[in-house]
Amino acid sequence: MLRPLTTHQVVVDLLVAGLFLVVAAPAELSIMGGVGTTGAASDAAGVLVAVVFAAALALRRLAPGPALATAWLGAFVQMGLGRPPSVSDVAIFGVLYATAAYGSTLVLRLGLVSALVGAVVITAYLTFDQFYGGGGALTWQTLPLALVMLAAAAFALALSWTIGALVRTARRARATRLAQERAESEAVAEQERVRIARDMHDVVAHSLTVVVAQADGARYAAASDPAAATVALETISSTARAALADVRVLLTQLRHSQTDGPQPALADLEQLYAQVRAAGVAVRVEVDPAPVAEPSAAVQLAVYRILQEALTNALRHGDGESVSVRLSWHPDRVDFEVRNPLPATAGAHGVTGSGGAAGGGAAGAGASGPRGHGLIGMAERASLVGGTLRAERREGDFVVDATLPIGAPA
Repeated sequence: MLRPLTTHQVVVDLLVAGLFLVVAAPAELSIMGGVGTTGAASDAAGVLVAVVFAAALALRRLAPGPALATAWLGAFVQMGLGRPPSVSDVAIFGVLYATAAYGSTLVLRLGLVSALVGAVVITAYLTFDQFYGGGGALTWQTLPLALVMLAAAAFALALSWTIGALVRTARRARATRLAQERAESEAVAEQERVRIARDMHDVVAHSLTVVVAQADGARYAAASDPAAATVALETISSTARAALADVRVLLTQLRHSQTDGPQPALADLEQLYAQVRAAGVAVRVEVDPAPVAEPSAAVQLAVYRILQEALTNALRHGDGESVSVRLSWHPDRVDFEVRNPLPATAGAHGVTGSGGAAGGGAAGAGASGPRGHGLIGMAERASLVGGTLRAERREGDFVVDATLPIGAPA
């Protein structure tokens, strides 16, 4: 199988093979041995050996398997013609390196087997053919020399294969590291997209709910109480401007990831309650006990966003009259509850999204209709700071209660 190579790599391999042939062919021509011993036959044999090994060298990266087969062909041609080892045999080391560095698993194993078998073949060829003219026999006197040749050949050939295997391991480790870095980068980007989507939902959903409620009130009050309509329009204007400012910051954050998004804190809760009250819903707030020290920014943001979404659901799906908020700031945690009565006709469909189980999980609350993201977002907010959240119907009311660990004060 051919490996995909760039044009630059193919050109380099061909140049290397050409330079090798330029060096190996004259060296082969200077050797007097093999077929014909002298003359044109010996020169032709030498050039043939050089060409075959050069071809193996040219194929080493493009097709390591065929390159290995070509190198074996060159070795058999060299031994079949009775020629001694020469410069052309250097190509074998490059081919063995390529089988380990670039070949498939099968070619990798064949390269190792070829290194070991090749050492035996070289030792046998040199011992019997060169030293004894093809008719000698191995004796106790020549055995140590044969063993030394076997060890040297095995070491040289196996070293080339081992270097290729090390390069192969390094390449795979680098590829694995790059793939892991890409996966981590994509995970971070996905988390950032989810966070921005959650912030966008919290900002837009709450603001639009207030705007819709005020617009409905202004429409009914326009005929009988123009002053009330004017107040409602002013509330719509201020709420829309605030939402637009938050959305612009979020969009800026999309363009420049280092820019901070809107980070409301506990001090902004009064403005949040005021927006709901301006929509015509009575908000009763109870804080007992009050916070002793300022909690961390993450906890403040989670409390604000969860309350914002809970109040938004109360505006959308409550009875439109009242909602109660209770916060209890303990030394190690904050417990809070948002409770609003559901309309008598709400049935099982009085809320959007899904109800969260303790621990931040989510389960469907509505029996039908589209599933929103509000309650899922609240559960995610609580989970991000290590807290739990539950959203469910209780005795005709819809209740959201959560517990968030405070941790170290900011």
